Parts: sequence; C-alpha cells; structure tokens
Amino acid sequence: MPDIPLDRSTSVADGVLPDVVAAEGTVLSCTFLTDEEADALVVAVAPAPEVEDGPQPRAGAVDATTRYGVDLADLADRSGGSRFVGRAGEVVTCELPRVHAGSTTTLPWAGLPSRIVLVGIGDSSPTAMRRAGAALAREIDGLDRVVSAATQGAGADATRAYVEGYLLAAYRSPRFGGAHPEGERTLGGAQQLVLLGEDVEPVIAAVRDEVAATWLVRDLAATPSSVKTPAWLAARAETLAVEAGLDVEVLEEDQLEAQGFGGILAVGHGSQSAPRLVRVSWEPDSWSRHVVVVGKGITFDTGGLSIKPRMSMIPMKTDMAGAAVALATVLAAARSGLSEKVTAVLPLAENHFGASSYRPGDVLRMWNGTTVEIANTDAEGRLVLADALAWASATLDPDVLVDVATLTGAASMGLGAHHGALFTTEDALAASFESSGEQVGEPVWRMPLVAEYAPAIRSTVADLRHVPQDPPGGGAITAALFLQQFTDGRPWVHLDIAGPARSSKARHEIPEGPTGFGARLLLRSLESLPRP
Repeated sequence: MPDIPLDRSTSVADGVLPDVVAAEGTVLSCTFLTDEEADALVVAVAPAPEVEDGPQPRAGAVDATTRYGVDLADLADRSGGSRFVGRAGEVVTCELPRVHAGSTTTLPWAGLPSRIVLVGIGDSSPTAMRRAGAALAREIDGLDRVVSAATQGAGADATRAYVEGYLLAAYRSPRFGGAHPEGERTLGGAQQLVLLGEDVEPVIAAVRDEVAATWLVRDLAATPSSVKTPAWLAARAETLAVEAGLDVEVLEEDQLEAQGFGGILAVGHGSQSAPRLVRVSWEPDSWSRHVVVVGKGITFDTGGLSIKPRMSMIPMKTDMAGAAVALATVLAAARSGLSEKVTAVLPLAENHFGASSYRPGDVLRMWNGTTVEIANTDAEGRLVLADALAWASATLDPDVLVDVATLTGAASMGLGAHHGALFTTEDALAASFESSGEQVGEPVWRMPLVAEYAPAIRSTVADLRHVPQDPPGGGAITAALFLQQFTDGRPWVHLDIAGPARSSKARHEIPEGPTGFGARLLLRSLESLPRP
C-alpha cells in the first residue's frame, strides 16, 4: 500500500484527485482485509423486490447476516434512525459490536473493520451507481483507508459510474487569498478508497482522466474575476498546454486588432483587462478527423452598457465555463491518448462598461467580414463565439465544429438546471451527444433550428442583428441561428449550458457553484462520434 499523506490540503494547480486504487480480494473471504487495516468496509445494498400483499421486505442487506453472522439490516435501521431500504444514494454506517478485552469469545466478524458502510445502489443503473458513489464520498469523509466491495461483479459500466460519483462528490471548492493564486483546497472523501474486484484498475484510470477534466472546469470557473482576467486565463491555459506537451498559440490585443476580430475586441474594449484568443491543439500520430471545440470565455459579465441587475451579476465569474470545458477537453484528450485530433479555441474577454464600451446600435465587422448590428450588449457571448467560429472554420479546417457556452437565459428557463440545450445540423452528431450525456450523467436535449425564425436576426443596417428586434420567442434558438451563420456549413454542434453549468445547491455528485458540466460529455462524445 502506498503511504498516504495526512495533510490533504493541496494547491489547485497540483491537479491532485483523491486516491482510488484497485486490489484483489473478496468480501466473503476477507483475505484482503486481514492483510491490510481499514477504517471501514463498504457493502452494496439493493432494495428487496416488492410484494403485492403484506409488509414490504427489508433491504437486500439481510443476506449479510449469513455472511458476517450479524443482522446488518436491523443494525442499519437502528444506526440510521429509520428503515434502510437500499435506494440509490441511501447510506448508513453500522458499528459492529466488539467483545471485551481478554475475552476468549470469537465473533463471526472478527478481522473486519469496526465500521460497515451500507450504500444503497437502487437498480444498479449508471445513475444509481453514480449517486451511490457520491453518497459514499460524503459518508467516509476524513477516514483514512476504506475498502469497498460495492462494485464486485457489477460490471465495468456500473463500476465506472460508482467511481465517477465518488470522485465528483469528493470535490471541494478552492479557497483563495493564500500563497497560491490558483487557490487551495482540502480533498474530500477518504484518504484512500480501495476497490475490490477484477479488472478494476483500467476503469479507475479512465474515470480519473474524465473527472480531472471536470475538476479543472470547476476550479477555473470558481476563480474570482479579480484574479481571472483574460490575460490570466490565457496564461493558465498556456501553462497547462505546455506541461501536457501540446501546441499552443495566444493572440494578444494588438494581434486581434491586426486580424480584425471585431466581436472579441468590441466586447473587451469596455474593460481595462485586454482580450485574448487562445488555441490549444492535440494531434496524435495517426488521426482521421479534426474536432475543434470553441468555448465562450467571458471572465466576468456586467452586461456592459445594458447592465445586469445586481443579483444576476453575482455568479458571472462562471461565464467562462465554456472556455474551461474546451480547454479541459483537449487536455484530457491528450492525457488519454485519444485517436482524434482535437483543438480548443478560447475567445477571452471581460464584458465591462467604460468610456470605450460598445453600444446598442453600433455595427461591428466580424473576423470574416460579416457586419453585425448590436441590440443588447449583454448578449456578448455570441459575438466572441462568432469571431472564434469563423476563424476556426477558415484557418483550422475542422471536420466537426463544436461550441459550448453559458449563452442564454432562455435555455435555462426552458430546460432548467439539469439539461444542456443541444443544437446541431447533423442527426448522427445529435445521437452521439445525447447518448454520451446519458452515460456520464450530463444530459442534453436536442432543440430545433427553426428556419422560420431566421428573419429575426436580419438587420436593415447590417448583414445580421445579433438579438432580434421583434423576437419570436425561443431566445436560445435565435442565438443558435446567429452562430450558425459563422460555421461555413460545416458539421456543427452548439451546446448552451447556461442552466447546468452552475448550481445553487449541492445534490448527489454536483457541488454548489460551478458544476463542470460539459467536459465529460464532450470527452465521451469524442470517443463515440460516428466514423467519417
């Protein structure tokens, strides 16, 4: 067993995740537990089948009576203060009775840890297993070494979801103002979680890559905007890219001016923090398709001259979550050795107001020459994305173009906080993203690109109007139709994550604050995209 440091405080820049390892052994024989000490043993519990008449049976933990010689179902009821059923995410810790010192009595559970953690796994679906893992992370927080038999014989998909839930729920938001500008935090969960079972190690490795991407998105989105200027975020992206051995390019303000990025520059002119454009590329030795992911990177959004209400402005440090997702995706693609070429493009700006702010009624010339009439300076995201999409399409020659953004309140009003809005021109891409979202617990709902709404984004004084003058409704749809004008007809996916990118309270594997939604969805989608 590796030594586990007692101090779990870590710099966010270290990228450290809680320790999860695989080990041989079974619960029935406890051969592993007698060799290594553990603070607790985790046992999975499924609800017992319901009966039509009479009292419902107790949880499936009753079979543990014969396994350990103690009625754990009854002990769980008394330990938890209520009837333990085994629903997904239900968890209770049982303290096993011990004999007095010097007694010659041998108990059937001798050699087991004093704590048995019963975790409900419901129907054992990926969602249920993810919730079970998340509940476990909270239950065993602060313990040293915990051995889990909850996924024995459950299969790779169930094990993957269980580890996902555990690692995602073990996330703790960083604290700022100390020695590290990136922030510091204490890891949640146990010092070490040991999973018993066969072929678990590859599953753990795959999950760690995906969860590390989600953690990175959460960390970057949680960083205060007093630190997270466009220049800081560009430098952070460059550092991470160089450490990963990736090709990186950063365009500063004078280069953006020279190349005609009218949207990014207009949005950024109201702030003393100048805008940036970052490109990070992963190119394996052999690849058949190039996927470009463009992420909205508004490091803070006041709304500009169309200023937001006070309460609406509070969470706006997270308005660069799309850029964080794009960056985390390309870094994880490299880390996992993905066989697709992946490029992240991050248009970064702060939407402030000042003497140089752009105004409603202005006409901007975008990178590709398209002119755009401004109607609302608080609809800045589609402007930086339009510039970046046009540039990416013309200079990077992608086979698939994806953009991800906390873009519209309409998407969050329509779909709430659990689903992202998916727009695409390709049925096969829609199916891939929808399936991947279900697998990783980041669901998306396909929305229509309504052709009848297209006239709403036409202007009488420019080529386009970026916000309709007489909106037909469907604000998320008209925003998507505007972005579509900058994709050159390429296969394209637009993800509006305004709802699920942040959460007002913790639930299951999702923390309060930035959620990291989109990183695991994109990574799983890249693995399953239809063949060219």
